[in-house]
Amino acid sequence: MALDGAYLHIIRQELLTLVDARIEKIHQPTREELILAFRSRSTSAKILLSCAADRARVHLTQIAVENPKTPPMFCMLLRKRLGNGKLLNIRQDGLERVLYFDFSCVNELGDVVQLTLACEIMGRYSNIILIDENGKVIDSMKRVDATMSSKRLVLPGMPYGNPPRDERLNFLTASDAEICAGVTAKTGELSKTLLQVFEGVSPVLAREWSYYTGQGQPCRSETLTGDQKDRLCFALRRTRERILQNNTVFTIVSTREGQPKDFSFLPLHQYGSLMVTKELPSASVLLDEFFASRDRSARLKQRANDLFHLLLHATERIQRRMVSQSEELEACGKKEDFRRKADLISANLYRLKKGDTEVWLEDFYQPECPTVSIPLDERLTPPQNAQKYYQAYKKACTAEKILTEQIAKGREELAYLDSVLDVLSRAETENDLEQLRQELAEQGYLRMQNRKGKPVKALPPMEFTASDGKRLLVGRNNRQNDQLTLKIANKNDIWLHTQNIPGSHVILETGGKEPSQEILEEAAALAAYHSKARDSAQVPVDYCPVRYVKKPAGAKPGMVIFSNQHTLYVTPKPL
Repeated sequence: MALDGAYLHIIRQELLTLVDARIEKIHQPTREELILAFRSRSTSAKILLSCAADRARVHLTQIAVENPKTPPMFCMLLRKRLGNGKLLNIRQDGLERVLYFDFSCVNELGDVVQLTLACEIMGRYSNIILIDENGKVIDSMKRVDATMSSKRLVLPGMPYGNPPRDERLNFLTASDAEICAGVTAKTGELSKTLLQVFEGVSPVLAREWSYYTGQGQPCRSETLTGDQKDRLCFALRRTRERILQNNTVFTIVSTREGQPKDFSFLPLHQYGSLMVTKELPSASVLLDEFFASRDRSARLKQRANDLFHLLLHATERIQRRMVSQSEELEACGKKEDFRRKADLISANLYRLKKGDTEVWLEDFYQPECPTVSIPLDERLTPPQNAQKYYQAYKKACTAEKILTEQIAKGREELAYLDSVLDVLSRAETENDLEQLRQELAEQGYLRMQNRKGKPVKALPPMEFTASDGKRLLVGRNNRQNDQLTLKIANKNDIWLHTQNIPGSHVILETGGKEPSQEILEEAAALAAYHSKARDSAQVPVDYCPVRYVKKPAGAKPGMVIFSNQHTLYVTPKPL
């Protein structure tokens, strides 16, 4: 799944069409992503540069990304130094996973200078670095000091040094003799040997060469036959020709459930019939599609990180409090023992005197036990000792009532926070996050800062159409769930919600007609999909007419009670 040097070589060929174009806009959607918008007389395009460890890459992009309201410092620096800069060239050293973007810019004094933006695609060591005309680092997206690396420092003002590089063959220029000599000098599985011998080669490409060499069978580098060596050299020559002659086939390999697994610029045969393959028109379009869902979730996770921490800490705090309350409630179970001792003392006052520390009395509550020991306070009179036990009994009764109510409220609060976490995990836009922040502020979990500009307008409920044309409405958050169910929906519409599982309220508009079983199952599958049980196989979904759904006084947003419900067991499915 790694973006190798060979694929980056192809990306570079696509990006070279932007040479002589000027930077129009610079955005930094997240801490590890950068988008450069270019414009020339004949074209306009956007380049995405990412140094995230699990999705580092650079390519043209068509996906619209929501940018933060306040640009980060590195973005501001690039706007100042690279703004309106002209792209002169894009360089790559062999098949190393680094692209150098050379720009002609004007500095603060009005002089024309050449700046370089280095995009290093090296897994967790990936970085984006701005370099001045003297080869010194102006700044980088990830600063690397001596505590992080002893070999290569990346700090403002320091000379830029190329990433460490092993001596390996470039398969675009290597001869058959060099290929055979390099491979046979190693020992071990062929695919792993190929990674050691050639630069710019990803595991998927090495496995594809090995698969062709062994004709589907595993083979080792030290035991290659003459025929296998010929097949290996042919596979490398054919890959070289595809790249140089622009005859590549951009392929995504996915599981049968649609989960992207791997990609390459070659047709992939190593997976056989276990995977589903899909061809895309260009290298950039492939990367856009392959990383789209992962990028979206990563961006929202970064922006919602404060909310995740807030909700998790609040949940942990409530759980600790409930454990303590449960222990106190368990102790209240001894209240009847206090009352019994008080009654026994009251019935035997004539036998007691002040100064006694213990008394043995007949227990008329338990005739099978002839006597019972009751501790006494020697400083109190017998009636005062009886009153002390009665007060302990009343205190335990009051505590039991209060603790039971507090534990019930704690459970309701945990259910509410769980529902907010579910909505947060399914949020798709900055607007969704802003609505959640406002809701949490209203409930006292978050203090909203005064923000300039107009308040964010809430989006309408999500709308879908069933197979018979009926409209399905889905709430985006708890506040919208209340509005959708209690204000927007007609009393004869059908309300659906996952059973005892956090999720969105779903309204099936009926128009006064009874929906068919098929349509009810479609609506239930949609409700299950917009819930915490999205990845489950069989999900129980309750449904009933809206008129049977009520909101208790003082209940948290999204919390309702309902009656006359039926239950369907469905597999979550979007419409």
